[in-house]
Amino acid sequence: MRSLDDIREEYEFLDGDERYRLLIELGRELEPMPDALKTDATLVRGCSASVWVYPVQQAEAGLHFLADSNAAITKGIVALVLAAVQDRPATEVAQTDIAERLAPFDLKNQLSSNRTQGVPNMIALVREHAARLVAG
Repeated sequence: MRSLDDIREEYEFLDGDERYRLLIELGRELEPMPDALKTDATLVRGCSASVWVYPVQQAEAGLHFLADSNAAITKGIVALVLAAVQDRPATEVAQTDIAERLAPFDLKNQLSSNRTQGVPNMIALVREHAARLVAG
């Protein structure tokens, strides 16, 4: 997965349609999420599309997330959220202000409101998973 800084550098040089294409490409780059993990427990509430996020604790690599969506651009947005925290220690993920890290992408002004309405819920779910792991 590309770093959020690398994605932002590319994103800043693109216009609207090219930004959509980049988001779609980021979504395609997510590693496949097994269908068995796409359950009610991993479903992100409040998204216009179906979005699933599943945490995998890896001893040395940190907290790794698998994610998927049934909508291409939404899947790209999920990839952006994950790029902010992927493979970081759970304590760091729980404390990261993901919304602030995504602010340079100005998603609310770049995308329609129904595409971004679930972003806070995606962020909350990622941070909650991390906080649960930290708490033991």
